[in-house]
Amino acid sequence: MIAPEDPPGFVVRTEAQKAAWDNGFRIERGIEVGGWLYYSSTTAHGEIWIAGVSPHGPWLLSIDHPGVAAELATLPPSPLAGPGLATFEFGSLTALHAALDRVYKLGTSLPDAPLARFRAQTARLPQTTEAERLVVQRIGQDIFRAALMDYWGGRCPITGITDPALLRASHIVPWADCDDERRLDVHNGLLLSALWDAAFDAGLVSFADDGTALASPELSAAARTALGVESAPRLPNLRDAHRANLAAHRTRHGFLSISSTALLVSRSS
Repeated sequence: MIAPEDPPGFVVRTEAQKAAWDNGFRIERGIEVGGWLYYSSTTAHGEIWIAGVSPHGPWLLSIDHPGVAAELATLPPSPLAGPGLATFEFGSLTALHAALDRVYKLGTSLPDAPLARFRAQTARLPQTTEAERLVVQRIGQDIFRAALMDYWGGRCPITGITDPALLRASHIVPWADCDDERRLDVHNGLLLSALWDAAFDAGLVSFADDGTALASPELSAAARTALGVESAPRLPNLRDAHRANLAAHRTRHGFLSISSTALLVSRSS
C-alpha cells in the first residue's frame, strides 16, 4: 500500500506548499502524523491536507468539507485514508492543482459561504425603505452570481459559453419566493447563457432530475431551434438539492404532469 513521505522531504513540502498557495489555501497549519501537510484558507470554507508519496508522486489530497467531498465524488479515491472526510489520489501535480482549484471554488460557493458573506456585508445596512431593501437585494444577487460563477466554473453547462457578459445567474426557485438561505444557495441556481436564462425564467424550458432539457409546448419551433433544445447536453453533476428545486420549477410552470420520457419523445417527433 502507498504511504506518504514521512516526514515530507524538501521537494514534497515545496510542491505541496505551492499547490496550496496557488489555489487559495495560504494558511499553513503544520505537519500532522503520517506526513500530511495541513492548510486552510481565509476565504474558502473547509481545510485540506496534502501528502506526497515521493517527489515524483503520486500526490494525495484529503478534505474535511462534507459538501465539497460530495461534489468531488467522481475524483479518483485514495486507497489510503487521510485526516479528512474524503481522500483522493493524483498521478501528477497538474491533476492535484486542478483538484485544488475546484476544492477552493466549491469552498467559496457552497452553503453556507455565500450566505455568510451576504450577512457580513449587509448586517449594518438599513432596510426600512424600498430603496434600502433594493440595495441589500442587489448585494445578495451579486454574491449569488459570483458563487455560481465559481460553482459552474464560469461556464454555461448547456452552451459552453464563458463570456461573463453573456452569462446569467438563474434562480431556480425565484428570489421573491425564498428566504435568504435559499436565495444564496448555489443549488438553487444555474449559470445559463442569456437566451437560456430568459427561456428558463419564463418557464418555456426546464430540466428533468437527470439534467435533460425539457421544452414547454408553448415554446415556438423557431425558439426550440435557436436554443438547440433537442441537442442540448444534460446538466452535469446535479445534487439532490438541485433536483428538489428543479421539481419546484417544473411544478410552477406546468411540467409536473409530463414525464421527461414523454417530452423527449415529443421533442424528437
